[in-house]
Amino acid sequence: MQYSLSDYQYMAEAIALAKKGRFTTTPNPNVGCLIVKNHKIIGRGWHKKAGSGHAEVNALRDLTFEQSSGATAYVTLEPCSHFGRTPPCAQLLIDSGIKKVFVAMLDTNPQVSGKGITMLQQAGIEVQTGLLEQEARCLNLGFFSRIEKKRPYIKVKMACSIDGKVALENGDSQWITGKDARSDVQTHRALSSAVLSTAKTVLMDNATLNVRQQSLNFEYPIDETNTEIRQPIRLILDSKNQITLDKISSLSLFSEQSTIVLFRNKLTNEFAKIDWITEVALDYQSGFDLTALLGWCTSNEINDLWVEAGSTLAASFIEQSIFDELIIYQAPKIMGATAQDVLPLGPFNNMSQIFQLKMTDVTQVGSDLRMTYTIG
Repeated sequence: MQYSLSDYQYMAEAIALAKKGRFTTTPNPNVGCLIVKNHKIIGRGWHKKAGSGHAEVNALRDLTFEQSSGATAYVTLEPCSHFGRTPPCAQLLIDSGIKKVFVAMLDTNPQVSGKGITMLQQAGIEVQTGLLEQEARCLNLGFFSRIEKKRPYIKVKMACSIDGKVALENGDSQWITGKDARSDVQTHRALSSAVLSTAKTVLMDNATLNVRQQSLNFEYPIDETNTEIRQPIRLILDSKNQITLDKISSLSLFSEQSTIVLFRNKLTNEFAKIDWITEVALDYQSGFDLTALLGWCTSNEINDLWVEAGSTLAASFIEQSIFDELIIYQAPKIMGATAQDVLPLGPFNNMSQIFQLKMTDVTQVGSDLRMTYTIG
């Protein structure tokens, strides 16, 4: 299919609109929509929050039928064809008199998957698919991972010195990286549906694991739809039931009432009267069953999982090759031979046993380096 320069430009703007929802739409995908008539943009919209208007709804909201009739829509994801929290957007486009729709990519969600396209075509609307498809897919890596792989898109975060250490021998680790790197971590938390850590990290570092507006390096999209920061669900692996009811008043993790899930080998029900704290039983042998954990995440519509814990949990994800990105913040510090290693893997006896990763990005963040790896 040959597209014009203006087609590319319009879809690129729709993708830019979709990105505006990347902090707030979970568990829904990020979607942008542009309405064009007589070579003029007459409507712009993006999905802002699950349960609120989809991108097509927002793009058409202020247009009369006379204005939208005969127009062309550029949508980053196939319009939905089913009734969910909102009516189907494919029908809205039909009812608005749209004559042509450019769709960047098909929705792999079985509830939609081609049905929206069929609905439009059966109504006599011309549909073109595949315009900037890869760019559109990158908008929703977590959503598609949950649909296609049955697990979230997983980012494992570590911070270390240039000699590959995460803490001194006595466990002291605050702070390895600088303020800018810690602010960058806040951005990743804000992008994530959930943050995964351990009771050990919570207790040793008094970790909060939330998004703090004063620490962000961007302006968070607060408006009439999203009136406050959307906090990620905080998932805590607590095999030994170390987090108890009498401790939570002294832990920063519990300083605000946003959802916390404690995964335990044995349930205590001590938090039964606190509706924002949930206990979940998870099989534990020498460690938690990560596959079962990720299955729980999928069942609970977790698209993007940010793993922010100690080296042992990170090493488990790496060893089992259950991750999409390994993000390492490296500080220009030397912590010495007795300090704790960033990834306690091995020992390996030959080079065929080692883990080969692919570096996809290196960015200086303040005085530190942020290095991103994927499975090679």
